[in-house]
Amino acid sequence: MTSSPDAVLAAYRACFDDTWCSGTPIAGVRFVVLDTETTGPDPRRDRLISIGAVGVVDSQIHLRDTFEELLYVAYNGPSVKVHGITRDEAREGAPEPEALARFLAYLRDGVIVGHHIAHDIQVVSAACERHFGTALLNRSIDTMDLSLRLESAGGFSGVEEFGNFSLDSLCELLNVVPHDRHTAGGDAFITAQIFLKLLRIAERCGAKTLGALAAPEEFARTAAS
Repeated sequence: MTSSPDAVLAAYRACFDDTWCSGTPIAGVRFVVLDTETTGPDPRRDRLISIGAVGVVDSQIHLRDTFEELLYVAYNGPSVKVHGITRDEAREGAPEPEALARFLAYLRDGVIVGHHIAHDIQVVSAACERHFGTALLNRSIDTMDLSLRLESAGGFSGVEEFGNFSLDSLCELLNVVPHDRHTAGGDAFITAQIFLKLLRIAERCGAKTLGALAAPEEFARTAAS
């Protein structure tokens, strides 16, 4: 039986009563690497089709700490050419409020990580606002932004000039096999592998806390010290 919207919201908000701060060591943070597939690019108008996530703690991917949900879809949008999930395949998917309630219970106060993660956060937040009256409250880290900052800090020294930090290009640069690409679960796992390698580079640049990793100005200051 699905909990009431008020109960879902209360349980989610309670996760932030005692959560990570900027000074929390990176090894002590639970990161949740997230990817979504949607019916289109507009987070307010389009809808979630699937959610995939995997937990990363202490520089390790935790395969028992995963989430994957297919949602009910009423129509085929143009994005079906990318993710391949049709309305017929998603006919048995979960209703959006049920899927979101399960996702929030899984996510808790985890720091969300993803490639171009702003879109995923916006679409999940829009859905949460529809059903629970709140946007996502979690901190987040964009692997695209982190890659650019690491390049500026000299973290990719020894690598020829590399101006393309797309997910596929990062797979090539960091020797990650892009298996199961363009599925929410597959892309979340790919991004988690990339994130682990970026964490090692960030550590070499002197980033040891969540604040140094997540905030551009703090990372730049740490890397320069």
